[in-house]
Amino acid sequence: MAHTLALSLGDPAGIGPEIVVKAWRALRNEAVPFFVVGDAQALASAPGGGAPVQAISGPDEAAAAFPEALPVLDIPLRAPVVAGKPDPGAADAVIRWIETAVGLALSGTAGGVVTAPIAKAPLYAAGFRFPGHTEFLGELTAATRHDGARGPVMMLTAGDLRTTLVTVHEPLAKVPAALTIEGIVNTGLVTAQAMRRDFGIAAPRIAVAGLNPHAGESGTIGQEETRVVTPAVRALRDLGVDARGPYPADSLFPAEVRATYDAAVCLYHDQALIPVKMLDFWGGVNVTLGLPIVRTSPDHGTAFDIAGRGIARPDSLIAAIRLAAEIAGRRR
Repeated sequence: MAHTLALSLGDPAGIGPEIVVKAWRALRNEAVPFFVVGDAQALASAPGGGAPVQAISGPDEAAAAFPEALPVLDIPLRAPVVAGKPDPGAADAVIRWIETAVGLALSGTAGGVVTAPIAKAPLYAAGFRFPGHTEFLGELTAATRHDGARGPVMMLTAGDLRTTLVTVHEPLAKVPAALTIEGIVNTGLVTAQAMRRDFGIAAPRIAVAGLNPHAGESGTIGQEETRVVTPAVRALRDLGVDARGPYPADSLFPAEVRATYDAAVCLYHDQALIPVKMLDFWGGVNVTLGLPIVRTSPDHGTAFDIAGRGIARPDSLIAAIRLAAEIAGRRR
């Protein structure tokens, strides 16, 4: 059914199989059915006891199976992997799982995509040419964007906090040169669009962070605010977005300040992720904005160091599944 989510398994040597099984056990009696695109055997033998698995031939079979068994669109690995030991030999399957899940969402047979964590190094070793999930999803959906979306834009959510990133995995020393008026404006536009379409906020308020201490102190502690950020905020307002800033990042995230905006546009990775993880370390969610499909993921990695031990927490994946279901419902 179109509201059933497709969950790509991610790196099978990481904690993906374990947290997917734990998420299914937590959600099996809730109205948020999902099916896994991945290796059925990896899920049946996942650390912590695995799950009863039911192979399905298509998404329309998933909802009926979900309360009793974990539905899996089985695309098997060429060879089993060892927990905690990433293997480039699994890369082809990992990529195919993502491509299949995205294809089902684009066709309307899945309500959206949730992605379990991938590890970049084994994918790079196998020839993967994208920095990560977000950029790959942008490529896979580029030909089908007809709504003016200009993504992908990464958003992190935790509680009442939503942050979006202008630069993502840019080395900190390169961030100032990477910031442009156009980049900030695009992030602000996509953020405002998502607030209306995906989060149900009719008139979103967007706060834009500064780069330097004290947001540059009128140009005395850095020029990026006066040259780039302030003109971008002005342009966003001219385009009809209720954007304010730039604000000093060190005072943008207390609860009293969060109540004054609906999303914060941040300029680099840690500026966005530190407050999210401080607010809810275990339950944060990564949302990809500006795509024609719904996509969420946990805000953590593969955790190879604890893979296979049965101790991984599924909180972030559960939150990602619930949020994807909410967004898919609003888009319907």
